[in-house]
Amino acid sequence: MKIKRRRKQSLDPRVMRRTIRRSNKQLYRMIQVMVMIGTLVVANVLFTMVTKTHFWSGESALNSKISSSIVDTKVEAKRGTIYDRNHNVIAQEVKAWTIVAYLDSSVVDSEGNPNYVKSASTTAKKLCKVLKKADEENIEKIIKNAKKKKLSQTELGAGTKRLDEETMKAVQELDLPGIAFIETGNRNYPTTPFSSNLVGFATYDEDEQKIVGKMGLEQTMDDILSGKDGRVQYQQAVDGSVLPGTTKVYEEAEDGDSVVLTIDADLQVTVEKAMEETIKNNSASSAWAVVMEVETGKILAWASYPTFDQNKHEEIPTYNDYVSMVAYEPGSVMKVFTYAAAVDTGTFPENTMFRAGTFTYTFDTATGRIVRVANGTKTPYPAISDALNEDFGTLTFEDGLAFSSNVGICELLANYMNYGSLEEYLDAFGFFKETGIPYVTEATGTKNIGLPMDYLSSGFGQASSITALQLMQAYSAIFNEGTMVRPYVVDSIEDAQSGETIKSYSTKETGNPISSETANKMVEMMKHVLDEGRTGARFAIEGVSMAVKTGTGEYYNPDTGKYDTVNYTSSVIAAAPAEDPKVMVYWGMIGPNYVNYSAEQFQNIMKAALVTYGVSGSGAQSQANSEEAETWETYTMPNLVNHSLDYANSKMSGWKSQIVTIGNGSTVIQQYPSAGSLVSSGDRIFLLTDGNQITMPDMTGWTRKDITAFWDLTGIQIQTDGYGTVTAQSVAPNTPIDTSAQITVSMK
Repeated sequence: MKIKRRRKQSLDPRVMRRTIRRSNKQLYRMIQVMVMIGTLVVANVLFTMVTKTHFWSGESALNSKISSSIVDTKVEAKRGTIYDRNHNVIAQEVKAWTIVAYLDSSVVDSEGNPNYVKSASTTAKKLCKVLKKADEENIEKIIKNAKKKKLSQTELGAGTKRLDEETMKAVQELDLPGIAFIETGNRNYPTTPFSSNLVGFATYDEDEQKIVGKMGLEQTMDDILSGKDGRVQYQQAVDGSVLPGTTKVYEEAEDGDSVVLTIDADLQVTVEKAMEETIKNNSASSAWAVVMEVETGKILAWASYPTFDQNKHEEIPTYNDYVSMVAYEPGSVMKVFTYAAAVDTGTFPENTMFRAGTFTYTFDTATGRIVRVANGTKTPYPAISDALNEDFGTLTFEDGLAFSSNVGICELLANYMNYGSLEEYLDAFGFFKETGIPYVTEATGTKNIGLPMDYLSSGFGQASSITALQLMQAYSAIFNEGTMVRPYVVDSIEDAQSGETIKSYSTKETGNPISSETANKMVEMMKHVLDEGRTGARFAIEGVSMAVKTGTGEYYNPDTGKYDTVNYTSSVIAAAPAEDPKVMVYWGMIGPNYVNYSAEQFQNIMKAALVTYGVSGSGAQSQANSEEAETWETYTMPNLVNHSLDYANSKMSGWKSQIVTIGNGSTVIQQYPSAGSLVSSGDRIFLLTDGNQITMPDMTGWTRKDITAFWDLTGIQIQTDGYGTVTAQSVAPNTPIDTSAQITVSMK
């Protein structure tokens, strides 16, 4: 095999000469640059030696204030702001000031007077007259130690850092020589307490050398809110000033992102006041309240008491949030789920009577069933009585819910429902596990139904423990036609500079534990809890239609390991308007006044919640508007089918409901709601006419129930995107449509 050899190229002398000349030019330019740099350095030195002035800063080289050290320090990123749903500030970073003491005797003020700390003891004593949290002995010690080390300046320790403007000005008025300030930042809560256990607080951490979230969302979202610090280098004078022309930023600070919550600030203020009154008026040890949109799961207000001042956070009664972090036995508000399980499995005995009072029972191991026996019979199990040993006599099971009979629950579980049904449905409703609400710490509770006594007790809200947040999620299925949604409180995360949304959160369906028919039946039964003489009568609000369930439960005291004989759990959960639930309120407390407590705090929250949601005629008074709101009204739908539109309009004249006419006819051929149904202020009434042309309505503000009604009456399908109320539609209003139309609406 022959190996091909590479031919050696001959070099052209002209090419070589050009290459050499080009290399020489490049080398010459490099030498020129080096000479120029060297000349500038020498010139700077000579300039300083001759003029006694620094070339770059312009400062005198003989000025003793010039420090030869280079300061390399971080630039603190600004912590992100927390907003309510309307971008009202809940938590923000504000300017603050840290005291610095100058110790070098060469430092003078603008008039040439000495400006350094002469007496450590005098300075410490005068400062502590203004700074109540500072320690005089400690300040004096810091100054003396700094002088021994020949430091030019020093900070003065606890109680002298991150002062607000008022305190800073008070220190300035002392006119102490050598005392100055470094501007920095601090966390501030403009309205506090404001859901203190949920939002939490952030404060400066000496170890971390920055503001750090210590509790609540401030802690769980710390990585999002805190941002990233930058770094800067500069030459500093003895008096702390930066020499001009010496600053070099080599790592930019990145401010933290902002967080937008679903909470409404005005409503939260109302709830905070109601909670304060609840604690005070009832000598309660704790209380809570939650307001949630039924269909979306958005939390509009969240309060847990006792609370604390988020700006001071010196004494925090508890780090536990009673809404999400405390599992408790809620009492009779759980009865609705036992009833719902019976209805959904087809085992609910409609219009059937049972004997209330006391339920004495035993357990038949052969059949695996609980058996009711005559009162007075000795059994291994304690008899179960209705609250306060009340004897309601003979009741229907429907009345059993309205009177909140424990015996009625026992009868359902023992004689009608399959033994495993209760556990199956409690699991389906999401109890005894975290809801998964983003950024919120949760407890799980305990399912305790193994023994016959615990099985029966769990049916009426004892023995097993849950959280208020789990209860809100479960009740969303009752009030939302069987669809259960997860509560959430963080709406979005925004870029602090541009305001652009980085991440958003939306409604999440978590199951369909019951059918829509079961849910609607439970709402109907809960409406009668407000009837005169029933357990919820005191909570009624004139002109407001609600579905309600009250609850009184024994309180297990973890300190004693026993059920408390003085304090009990008292609560109420309600949704309004009952015909089309939009908001629900859960209010509760633990305290000794479980019989004669006032319903006023709950009523004030519900009224404000309806105004906040935007439902007209709630009977409430808006925080932002002192004028009295319209009175909520309810009406009974007449039969309008086969009547003229003129007749229909005359029958509903003066109603505060919204009438939607479908088609260009003159006679009503179908209606929604049906005759005999109750409608409330703000509800939509749909009338389908005999006209042959249908135009697209303006669906802005419509709910899913409204869309479903329009769909059922016309046969025209509407695709939905999102949850809440309609904000946009793909087909413009007044456009002719028919069953072939493709229509999509966006909801939020």
